Amino acid sequence: MHFVLLINGIACLFMGVLLALDALFFPATWRVFLTAGGLTCFVGTALTLVAWDAKGRLKRNHTFLLTATMWLTGAGIGALPLWLWAMTPTDAFFEAMSGITTTGSTVLTGLDEKPHGILWWRAILQWIGGVGFIVTGMALLPILRTGGMQLFRTESSERGEKELYSATSVAAATLWVYVGLTTLCLLVYLVGGMSPFDAVTHAMTTLSTGGYSTHDASFGHFDSAFLQWAGTFFMFCGALPFVWYIRAANRGIFRSEQVRAFAIGLTIVILLLTFWRMVVHGAMPLPALREVAFNVVSVVTTTGFATVDYTLWGPAAQVTFFFLTAIGGCTGSTAGGVKIMRWIILTRGIGASAQQLLHPSGIFPIRYEGRTVERDVINGVVAFFTFFALTVFGLAVALGLIGLDPVTAITGALTAVTNVGPGLGPIIGPAGNFAPLPDLAKWLLSFGMYAGRLEMLTVFVLLTRLFWEEGAA
Repeated sequence: MHFVLLINGIACLFMGVLLALDALFFPATWRVFLTAGGLTCFVGTALTLVAWDAKGRLKRNHTFLLTATMWLTGAGIGALPLWLWAMTPTDAFFEAMSGITTTGSTVLTGLDEKPHGILWWRAILQWIGGVGFIVTGMALLPILRTGGMQLFRTESSERGEKELYSATSVAAATLWVYVGLTTLCLLVYLVGGMSPFDAVTHAMTTLSTGGYSTHDASFGHFDSAFLQWAGTFFMFCGALPFVWYIRAANRGIFRSEQVRAFAIGLTIVILLLTFWRMVVHGAMPLPALREVAFNVVSVVTTTGFATVDYTLWGPAAQVTFFFLTAIGGCTGSTAGGVKIMRWIILTRGIGASAQQLLHPSGIFPIRYEGRTVERDVINGVVAFFTFFALTVFGLAVALGLIGLDPVTAITGALTAVTNVGPGLGPIIGPAGNFAPLPDLAKWLLSFGMYAGRLEMLTVFVLLTRLFWEEGAA
């Protein structure tokens, strides 16, 4: 337990320093950030000193607790300057949880007139949340063996490469790739005509697949074909497994099954929806392709940027975007959602079951990346889909019970758990906002974002008596 406190204390100190730097660079809100930074550093110092002599091996249940508390700590610290600035506690926590989980749902309106310090802090939260989830996904979730994530550990460490993929080296290499891609995205945005402030903030929220913008019109504010294609490319990059960037020179990034499936699936959906818009709406080919590509990639990668209100494209487009919300990016990326690897395992499992019905005496192993998938991985994937469906269903019912209309309740629940950002409908759609929702709905959606980012099982296991009995042993 002391080790859990120590890590959270160090996290507080790190974010406290960032808050203090915000006070230095954005004088209009310096009191807010200096106060928040001072309080955060005080708490971080206290936790670190209390747990500095932490000894012993980190137990499995402590790893669950560490993973869960770090995201709550990040959301709590992230909410502090927003609350001290002008937001209610509910809105501040919702905005911070949406930021740290890289969801991108927002309760803020009039973004174009908001202080740059506040807009910068939102981008910082998403950028930290993005790299934090990559490290969590590659280092912690495979250890916890939740949702079949142990398969990603096998996929990411071939024979002869084990020394490259220790937890420390993975974290360090991932951070360098993340910083490098963010910097490249920043430079491209500058070339495309963004202001330095917009380029920095949007680069951070693009690579983190977070989707926070500095403008109410989101990415559509820039009205630039070059910037839209650049955004599409870097959102796609953020949704690829970062470990494959490290190995691309030796292996080639498109030799990964999930990367191939992700790229091919996106291409098919984009081409079909573009063709449909050309036939039904008479849209011009190139503008239609650009708009469809940007918004489809934005939703599938769970970024949440928008250039247009795609719900106006008709019922077929709305249904398409609804289902795309659940797809997600690749395992080991900044993207949320179910993840491509799990969809591959699920579809192959269904195929194997169908073959088993036709040939009861046959043996039909499920294979992934040239390896036979073990039974515990399959069970983990099935458990993930079960908890995913139950969480979305339960959250949607709860939102409906407090008065939200069916479209807002269902798509709000789905977009929260998948960390996409916008839902559908006039209230929370790509042209809407979460501000009109009642406070209870915002707390429920905050929990949905939190549970979805930690892939459900990591959170719900904390609610079992067995977890705490093992912790006391």
